Amino acid sequence: MFAPLESHIGKQIIKTYNINTVKTDSIILYNPEKGIDFKSTAALKVGSQLGFPTNLMVIFLIVPAFIRNWVYDFIAKNRYKWYGKKETCMIPTPELKGRFLG
Repeated sequence: MFAPLESHIGKQIIKTYNINTVKTDSIILYNPEKGIDFKSTAALKVGSQLGFPTNLMVIFLIVPAFIRNWVYDFIAKNRYKWYGKKETCMIPTPELKGRFLG
């Protein structure tokens, strides 16, 4: 499920884990049993729940986080140059809306 940081549940997570949202410009993965993960760790853990072959990328968790996060930041910095940028946002379907919290 997804939740914007501005939502009620997002604000609760920010407060509970004392997350500095000014310094955090990345994906945050929250698991009630395991806490929070950021950047490459969060992305790889999300990817591990997707179908084959994306789920194989979890193997990169063996690479030290400072290296993975450097690659993550490099891709984030260049993604619009490589893949382009849309002029409008996607309007979520009712099914997709049901996956958002708060």
